[in-house]
Amino acid sequence: MNEILAPQEGEFAPFYSGYVAWVIGKDIPKLLLSQIEEVRFLFEKMGEEKSLKAYAPGKWTPKEVLGHIIDTDRIMCFRALCFARGEKSELPGFDQDTYVSNAHFNNIPLPKLLEDFEMSRYSLTSLLQSLPVDSLTNIGIANGANVSVRALFNIIPGHTQHHLNVLKEKY
Repeated sequence: MNEILAPQEGEFAPFYSGYVAWVIGKDIPKLLLSQIEEVRFLFEKMGEEKSLKAYAPGKWTPKEVLGHIIDTDRIMCFRALCFARGEKSELPGFDQDTYVSNAHFNNIPLPKLLEDFEMSRYSLTSLLQSLPVDSLTNIGIANGANVSVRALFNIIPGHTQHHLNVLKEKY
């Protein structure tokens, strides 16, 4: 399955190269699920109070970072579903700062955010495991760039790992 899930050049925008490079050779379904425990451990260790403090002015709080990860998981999952089903219409991008600002993640209890992350990961994994293998190479357009279904499933855990690395470094 790992070979089937490895995207080829041209299946994703260069912006995502770092995310994809991080997951090469890894078992994507297992990685999606293992990040649940990694995220839970990090945030439970951090606690509610510390999760409300940004490391610098203008930066997101850890809770906002977690909310952004959840939003991104959901958006990428929707894109994967659309393209796996043969959607030909271009899907829009999203302004992450506007989404975070409008979500008010700091007002959501940390256990609820952790539950949302866990549920999003189970949903992603369930979708991935239910897709016909030939749909994984389907390509659609999102945010003005080509992206394959399998690239999306590589981008998701790579994106999460990027933010986990920042959280571990800054907090």
